[in-house]
Amino acid sequence: MKRRKHLQPSRRPEEFYTPESQLRHPRQLLRQMWLDLLASRELAWRLMVRDISAQYRQSFLGIIWAFIPPIVMAAGFNLANEAKVINVGETSLPYPAYVMFSTALWQTFVEAISGPIQAVTTAKPMLARVKFPREALILSKLGEVFFNFSIKLILITALFIWFQIPITWSVILAPVALIHLVMFGTFIGVMLSPFGVLYQDISKGLTLVTGFWLFLTPVVYPVPNDGVFGFLVKFNPVTPLLVTTRELATTGLLTQTVGFWVVSLVTIVGLFLTWIGFRLAMPFVVERVSS
Repeated sequence: MKRRKHLQPSRRPEEFYTPESQLRHPRQLLRQMWLDLLASRELAWRLMVRDISAQYRQSFLGIIWAFIPPIVMAAGFNLANEAKVINVGETSLPYPAYVMFSTALWQTFVEAISGPIQAVTTAKPMLARVKFPREALILSKLGEVFFNFSIKLILITALFIWFQIPITWSVILAPVALIHLVMFGTFIGVMLSPFGVLYQDISKGLTLVTGFWLFLTPVVYPVPNDGVFGFLVKFNPVTPLLVTTRELATTGLLTQTVGFWVVSLVTIVGLFLTWIGFRLAMPFVVERVSS
């Protein structure tokens, strides 16, 4: 007689949750962060495609909304400048092109801030019920930010052609500066996202803060050199990132090199530390939301 073999049912790997902080094992924490980042790519892609499809499917004007804010802002400030209501001064580009290009960069920065907050807040039910790498939420919004900017590139290309803006060799480095600008916005967004899940004040207050922040950023005017206002504009961390991106794409004459690299270094370190804080905070946030 043949002896029958009893097949053992496959067991899922057990997970243990302890009150011990993950910071006590930094090497293990970093390894898990890297593995989760790799594992989140496919889900991030699916979330990005879903959000972009929903964004433009439920809108009558569709991608035209990407062009409307820069055009409206440029038209308004151009009229005010010609009527001498405001005194902008000399700009490196024709003023309508200057405002539209700068507004497109500013919009991209604001989207990078609000993206992580919106992603985590929208995924609140999924966070409480499904276990998945939380990094997928951030990556999906990053992809959405760059997709929206690629649409704005159509307007920017039209500006270059209409105003006959010469293209210099430095334009090939402009995407690098743009990535730094998006990274800085993502750094702020990831830092605020756990609080945004718990308190709606974050999303509401962010609109007010970015509205005031806009007037301290040289979007509709060149960088001032004198006075308290000039000091505030130069002290603004967005200024060197946005100005350098604009200068690389147009004139190639850089005026904010030191500030650009200082803010970029702070951004890289801050984004890494914020990523760690995000991972440590999310289990408590999910527990608070699901209770």
